[in-house]
Amino acid sequence: MKLDAWSVRLHQLASGRVTLVAVVVFLLFVGVVLPAWTGGADVPAPDLMFTYSASRLYEVADALGENGRFAYIRDRFTLDVIWPVIYTFFLVTTISWLAQHGLERTSGWQRANLLPLAAVLFDLLENVSTALVMARYPAETAVVASLAGFFTLFKWLLVGASFAVWAFVAWCALYRLLRH
Repeated sequence: MKLDAWSVRLHQLASGRVTLVAVVVFLLFVGVVLPAWTGGADVPAPDLMFTYSASRLYEVADALGENGRFAYIRDRFTLDVIWPVIYTFFLVTTISWLAQHGLERTSGWQRANLLPLAAVLFDLLENVSTALVMARYPAETAVVASLAGFFTLFKWLLVGASFAVWAFVAWCALYRLLRH
């Protein structure tokens, strides 16, 4: 399926009700689940850093200890799978809905609803790579450890770009609403 077709399909799915559900789920997760999940950690999680080197990832693995590494791996395949799905659902549906209401149908910005899909791909690659490094520690997985920081960097760049697009299409929708 072509990217344009994916974008159109996402626009079709982004009804007012679906978008409202995405907003409510996102806000509940941000307000309730994330604060409880990230609170109290003694060692900063690599996926919360903007980027890091392979050696820094190994320092974190060492500092976590065996039980901490096990908990880290468990989190990467439970909450840290759910969270990317939730923020992607929020970003894709709200960008689609706002673009429908704020931009011309022929605008190239209509396809910006695909950007969060790239972000979630790098987030999931980050989860797999960091979990693999933690699982194999103290044995080194040099290529994977090096790629992990790259995946994290691109995740954050794409998430940031997705929120910037969200702000842009929200502004366009508000402008169009106030103008009419």
